[in-house]
Amino acid sequence: MKISFAELGAPKAGTVVVGVGEDRALTPAAAALDKETGGALGRAMASSRFTGTKGQLLSVLAPANLAVDGIVLAGLGKLADVDALTLQALGGSVAAHLNGAGESEATIQLGALDGVKLPPAAIAANVAFGARLRSYRFDKYRTQLKAEQKPTLKKLTVQSDVGSAAKKAFADLDKLADGIFFTRDLVSEPGNILYPESLADEAMTLTELGVEVEALDEKKLKKLGMGALLGVGQGSVRPPRLVVMAWLGAKDKQAAPVAIVGKGITFDTGGISLKPGAGMEEMKWDMGGSGTVIGLMKALAGRKARVNVIGVVALAENMPDGNAIRPGDILTSMSGQTIEVHNTDAEGRLVLADALWYTQDRFKPRLMVNLATLTGAILVALGSEYAGLFSNNDELAERLTAAGKAVGEPLWRMPLNEAYDRAIDSDVADMKNISGDRNAGSSIGGVFLQRFVNGVPWAHLDIAGVAWSKKDTATVPKGATGYGVRLLERFVADHYED
Repeated sequence: MKISFAELGAPKAGTVVVGVGEDRALTPAAAALDKETGGALGRAMASSRFTGTKGQLLSVLAPANLAVDGIVLAGLGKLADVDALTLQALGGSVAAHLNGAGESEATIQLGALDGVKLPPAAIAANVAFGARLRSYRFDKYRTQLKAEQKPTLKKLTVQSDVGSAAKKAFADLDKLADGIFFTRDLVSEPGNILYPESLADEAMTLTELGVEVEALDEKKLKKLGMGALLGVGQGSVRPPRLVVMAWLGAKDKQAAPVAIVGKGITFDTGGISLKPGAGMEEMKWDMGGSGTVIGLMKALAGRKARVNVIGVVALAENMPDGNAIRPGDILTSMSGQTIEVHNTDAEGRLVLADALWYTQDRFKPRLMVNLATLTGAILVALGSEYAGLFSNNDELAERLTAAGKAVGEPLWRMPLNEAYDRAIDSDVADMKNISGDRNAGSSIGGVFLQRFVNGVPWAHLDIAGVAWSKKDTATVPKGATGYGVRLLERFVADHYED
């Protein structure tokens, strides 16, 4: 779908979309169109249940005097409450509606909106951003699609009072969408296509944007003493990798970076502690944390962010081979701390243990944030509405929470305490990778990771409930969500750029 921007004017083809506020309050563009149609919009609303509530859509057949084929009224709700997320949802809902109706060309008319705090350029840019996010599809392996299953919307024009300014405002959002789409693509790929080596190759493509990328192979991992990462990967014919990405966009290239670390289990059978067969096909997205890190690096480099950011992803495939680690095995991590494996399906924390230690030791970052589809327990606690946030630093936790709220990727802070930490003490090693029961499973994972951050300000985002969606939302088609790219891009932009 091609998105363009223009000054307000009469569309010559396709469908025209105008906004309507709560209680059928016409926006200036809608009022002008209603006048041109001899009051047809008002009559259509009066004969329907459409009231302008946020998210409502009403299709109206265009009168013969208009060049367009159809009109869509889009509900904005209370104009005083309209924000960037409202506008993105409007754009996404309209794009989905038009595709469903088989429309190939459309124009959204949104000039200045009375009561809306955003300037016209931001209004238009956010509507376009929402439409682009919702347009995502992963049809790479679908060879038998029928015509009615394919998207039809080829051209979307967003008209406003400031067409050129809207295009400029959209530029950074467009690069952000590139990063989100890259994450969604990676998370959607099956395990036979995406494995540690091929995922490392995908990360390597970021060099085209100026990102420095290094992939550490088994030999280098052994030399570094990464026994935890190597242990998880030793049951697979696909060898593990650790990929390091550096975007040095700050004025001072030597300034301490922000570090983002991702879990990348490209497929998770559970290992010897084998998962049940039902639903195991979903475990292709157990590399969701690494996908977010890679997509974030693409977004930051794409818009030339003025900040130093290090992205590190630990990649392995967890398989039940004869060479796989067993319950009861003891691994020696890069930190020198030993880990008794009680459950081989608690493998994400093992690969992150080495990745976090390596990151803080080599790069001396100002802070670290890791993302991982770490525990099923976080779904029990929070469902698919929030990601779990664990942190050793209140300011960091507050900044992440605020960023998540701003972009519609909410976080809920979960506890870390000494009792949870004592629960992973082992009788034969420094720690075990799970506690003795099922209680507080997400916090247990958090305190385990905390043992490898070495006092650096740190946050762990458990995204197991939000990395994949089984339903469509306004801006996220079902499937891989790309959760975390927007959140962390906003977090970096708000606090750490020059």
